[in-house]
Amino acid sequence: MRFMKRKLSTILLVLGIAACQCVAQASSPASSAVFPPLEQWKAAVISGNATLLRSMYSSNPPAHVKSSTGVAGAEADTDFWIGLKARRMKLNLVKSDSPYPGVQQVLFDVEVHSGTGAADHVAYVNEAQVWQQQGGQWRISEAQRTDAAKLQQPLSTSKLIYDDNADAKAEIKQALAAAAKGHKRVLLIFGANWCYDCHVLDLAFQRPELASVLKQNYEVVHVDVGEYTKNMDLGQQYEVPLKKGVPALAVLDSHGKLLYSQQSGEFEKARSLAPEDLLAFLNKWKPAQ
Repeated sequence: MRFMKRKLSTILLVLGIAACQCVAQASSPASSAVFPPLEQWKAAVISGNATLLRSMYSSNPPAHVKSSTGVAGAEADTDFWIGLKARRMKLNLVKSDSPYPGVQQVLFDVEVHSGTGAADHVAYVNEAQVWQQQGGQWRISEAQRTDAAKLQQPLSTSKLIYDDNADAKAEIKQALAAAAKGHKRVLLIFGANWCYDCHVLDLAFQRPELASVLKQNYEVVHVDVGEYTKNMDLGQQYEVPLKKGVPALAVLDSHGKLLYSQQSGEFEKARSLAPEDLLAFLNKWKPAQ
């Protein structure tokens, strides 16, 4: 992700698309209580009942749904969710509050499974919705969502992946010593805390099948680039063209020899990658057994 010199709203950081003002301006405390209409919406998605799902959106005034392709209405959003062909869906409700009577705001992420066994396909979507009571019925008036992704998308960029005060050169030296002792490689991850895709990659590397390969085969060093004002010399040293975006990766052997450097922004759009892409990369560059 390339650096953008502007302060983004919480919802924009979460979804990576234009913020829904009615959601972003919420100030009421979050509630952990289940919102029944959201459970009914989830059931309609899983059932594949397009007519029922469509009826949950406001028609007067028409519902507005924001995504990476722009603003659409209820029909397009219904098509999106039915098109996922969900057999089961895990919904994680992050926020639910009512800024005033008759209005409910929810923020959640979903893990959608469209198959079974080895043929199971998993997609991740984050969504913010505003529900309004209309004629005694709750209906969606505004929504904002990410595209379906093969990697889980973080709902917050508050985690401090990169330490502002870290001495990257010293950390690389320590990592090389540990790698020599443990017969490992050193994985350099250039990035910054403002970078959404850096958080996507960090979350992906916590997946069990990836975390185990990392732990057994790599010493990981997070190299902070700040606003492309820090550690740029290390990018040059390890032949990583940082101006093409972060996260950017390099792999060293235990002697410090450069084995791989990202040249074309391969990981810059981490949200578009799949777990198997990352697993193949880690397995390709791990030490020979």
